[in-house]
Amino acid sequence: MSVASEKERSDHTPHNGYAPGWEPDKEKFPEEDEELDERARRRRTSIAEGALKHNKLGWRRLTVCLIVEAIALGSLSMPSAFASLGMVAGILVTVGIGLIAIYTSYLVGQVKLKYPHVQHYADAVGLMWGRFGYELTSVMFVLFLVLLTGSHVLTGTIAWIRIVEKHELCALIWGVVSAILLYALALPPTFHEFAILGYIDFASILAAIFITMVGTGVKASNDLGDLSNVPWSAWPPSDISFASAFLSTTNIVFAYSFAVCQYSFMAEMHTPGDYVKSIWALGLIEICIYTVTGAIIYSFVGRDVSSPAILSGTTMVSRVAFGIALPVIFISGSINTTVVGKYIMGRIFPKSELRYVHTKKGWIIWLGLIAGLTLVAWVIAEAIPFFNALLGLISSLFISGFTFYFPALFWFALIKEGKWNANAKNIGLSIVNALVFLIGVVILACGSYASVEDILESYKTGSVGGSFACSSSSYEG
Repeated sequence: MSVASEKERSDHTPHNGYAPGWEPDKEKFPEEDEELDERARRRRTSIAEGALKHNKLGWRRLTVCLIVEAIALGSLSMPSAFASLGMVAGILVTVGIGLIAIYTSYLVGQVKLKYPHVQHYADAVGLMWGRFGYELTSVMFVLFLVLLTGSHVLTGTIAWIRIVEKHELCALIWGVVSAILLYALALPPTFHEFAILGYIDFASILAAIFITMVGTGVKASNDLGDLSNVPWSAWPPSDISFASAFLSTTNIVFAYSFAVCQYSFMAEMHTPGDYVKSIWALGLIEICIYTVTGAIIYSFVGRDVSSPAILSGTTMVSRVAFGIALPVIFISGSINTTVVGKYIMGRIFPKSELRYVHTKKGWIIWLGLIAGLTLVAWVIAEAIPFFNALLGLISSLFISGFTFYFPALFWFALIKEGKWNANAKNIGLSIVNALVFLIGVVILACGSYASVEDILESYKTGSVGGSFACSSSSYEG
């Protein structure tokens, strides 16, 4: 059968096994002659089946994937941010940044709709800045997500230490256990499949937050006699430094960093235009969870609230809450590895069925790749003694772009129709996006400064631990 007749048959047969909008052509298959051999035919079928497998994500499961990527145990760091900013500023910043994040995520999605070939964030930046922008953003993308996986290794280690309470055991054991769990949970190669874990993840963080709220409230009542005696304030403490206040602000900013993986998720949607429902659902859920968690737990504990707030409860409450939070620690951490793995597979095998991970060889490569990424994350997290502070610095450098100034630039360079002053709508949106761009630059500069100050302060106070520390005390406090 000729290529032309095969194409004609596929045009008139709706259930032909090919992905929607996908057609074989001789440019993609240069080895094919007019008469397709059996090997080429099997290859076409395999790629078509793989494309269909990776084209099943709906807006509800997209919402779940975004929740997994965005809402983790960091939500229980909100009370400490409120303690630094005060109740009023804490609420205003949390709600304000949340609304801006929804808008910038909307812009990110608009680029995907206008340029359907965009698969990951680097592709979008490459549309503006060419190969240099693509490679630069690729490095930012991979490095940030691998470091995030590493942070979940450390969080998992702390959780196991608290739950088990056998301090004589080498803490590295718990780091290895955490890394193995992160590896296993990162193995599903499609986000449609991964989203099933997301429901467990979301239930886990809600339960952990509820237990922490109840536990800290009861503890405050028992210790102080009345919740009205809790030393919280509507305004920032008078002795707080600019670096400390801005570090708390960046913690809130990073909690809304879901745009970094949005392209990767949208690439698997069967109806990409539905993404708007997902970002509104996620954004409003995040605003509610972060504001309520920050305000209530801060009002129960006061200025001395720990981060994460689980540590502010009694020993028993902390153990229970960490146990309940184990799914969110490992599921939210593992999705970062999955996203990076899919990006690397797509880049190495752009025209091969291997990228879809549905053949024996594809699975072997995928298992090895995820293992390698998880190992790198574990080594970096354990080897760098000031890892958490370093993650804060990397986040300031990268999330300021992924969430703020890149989307603003997308509007000017890729989305805007006509000149910026062509009409009232363009003028208004130009002003809005210019402000978003400036917010991103401020976060980049001030967040980096605050993070460097935090690293220096950690060395001054001697709170920096050692590399591959075996002592449990190195992971606490």
